[in-house]
Amino acid sequence: MNEHGEQHKPYFAEHLKDCYFEDEKEHYSTLSDGEKTKLMISEVNWQKRRNIRSATELGVKVMVGDICYIDFGKAYVYEVGYQHFGLIISFHHGKAFVVPMTSNSSTYALAYDEYENPTGREHLMRIGLVPGLVKPSVLFLNDAKFINTARIIDVKAHIDADSMMFQKIVRRLRACIGI
Repeated sequence: MNEHGEQHKPYFAEHLKDCYFEDEKEHYSTLSDGEKTKLMISEVNWQKRRNIRSATELGVKVMVGDICYIDFGKAYVYEVGYQHFGLIISFHHGKAFVVPMTSNSSTYALAYDEYENPTGREHLMRIGLVPGLVKPSVLFLNDAKFINTARIIDVKAHIDADSMMFQKIVRRLRACIGI
């Protein structure tokens, strides 16, 4: 403590804070405007939603089979991050098991399809144009994960959980992740 009765912050914490802000400043300077926007949107979403238990608190009702616009947050290489669509597979203990997806045409071209692209990448599954979406889409089966439903921004489309398509997705997902 100093002469005013205030406790000094440890040097490490102060140094860590300085390094963090300097690294963030440098990181932002390397990003495109689009990347900066995605990062800032995720940060604001996290700040506003981090203490929310579920999407229902935000007025968003989510069901198995819904295709939602989701903020996945920051990502490492080969992970889906920031704002993407995702398919809700199941719910467990207040979380949703979701498979991220994209409508990127290059990714669509690489995706496995038993008829159109049998040599394609098996961790990518074409689901085509789902009513409610504007482009054919691909699931990232190897990026499936549990999320807090507060990450869900909006429900955009639906694949009936009893449909052949949904059952095929579940089979492919199980084969991809080994369960």
